[in-house]
Amino acid sequence: MGMHMNEGGDDLQEAHDINVTPFIDVMLVLLIIFMVAAPLATVDVKVDLPASTAQPTKRPDQPIYLSIKKDHSLYLGNDRVEPDLLGSTLDQQTKGDKEETIFVRGDEEVDYGQLMEVMDLLRTAGYLKIGLVGLETVGKP
Repeated sequence: MGMHMNEGGDDLQEAHDINVTPFIDVMLVLLIIFMVAAPLATVDVKVDLPASTAQPTKRPDQPIYLSIKKDHSLYLGNDRVEPDLLGSTLDQQTKGDKEETIFVRGDEEVDYGQLMEVMDLLRTAGYLKIGLVGLETVGKP
């Protein structure tokens, strides 16, 4: 840094240095915002979830729906099916195509454990592509 003596002129010289003070101020403010917001973004609710894996898929032209009623009865399309016959019935309906997506529709009162049991039946039968069907509600939390 040097001091230049201006002898009588009102002309100010251009500064060719970058003023980094506003940049540092902005970075410090952003750092504080992230330090405060990061702990708020975590979920601290302890839930004992059953294990499952799911992949999003496109909807086919002729979807296969497996419905679970609140009395835990299973329906493939409109036909009732017993849990132990689910694999063979699905094989007949899909003509043995294990890559077919099975759309599971569960009643609102079906508990999560029962839904996971049905998904395990599908996995055991070799059907790994499972889609969950739900209603889209507007305005409800």
